[in-house]
Amino acid sequence: MASNAVTKVTEEQYLALDRAAEFRSEFLDGEIIAMSGGSMRHSALQINLAGEVRLALRGTPCRAFNTDLRVRVSPSMYTYPDLTIVCGKPLAADGQQDILLNPTVIFEVLSPSTEYYDRGLKFRRYREIESLTDYILVDQDQTRIEQFTRADASTWTLHDYQRPDEALLIPSIGVSLPLAAIYEGIEFPSE
Repeated sequence: MASNAVTKVTEEQYLALDRAAEFRSEFLDGEIIAMSGGSMRHSALQINLAGEVRLALRGTPCRAFNTDLRVRVSPSMYTYPDLTIVCGKPLAADGQQDILLNPTVIFEVLSPSTEYYDRGLKFRRYREIESLTDYILVDQDQTRIEQFTRADASTWTLHDYQRPDEALLIPSIGVSLPLAAIYEGIEFPSE
């Protein structure tokens, strides 16, 4: 019988490997998870979203960071969200300033290969981040954004946006983002 043994690494080993690597990887419970490339639609949504967020955050105490910034969820989990917003002073894990500890809002653009993980285990772990107020999933196959907002320590509410004439409202940071602008120029698979 064949065995598919997985070698576990420590948090320190992961960080050393990831910082030296040509390609980014996430870290989950001792395993290094290589990140695959995205589609044109995924990339275009990230750019549209980042542009809208940047404009909406002007004059606020909040900043946006792209997918190059690693977020420490816990000592056993590090991720690279598609877009992260921090309000107030960003807290870094160390002097390298490449690990964020206090995200306020996290966006993930859903992909077929990661949707189950983004909705499930990743969201369960993200809920452990005390500073996180909103977790937002952006669908790349249809106009749909699901926003999970923290009500208290154990309660999250869902707002499901599905119409281009709606605006994604993020009261925790005072931002409104039109879905029509986020999805501008995006062609869906059935079109």
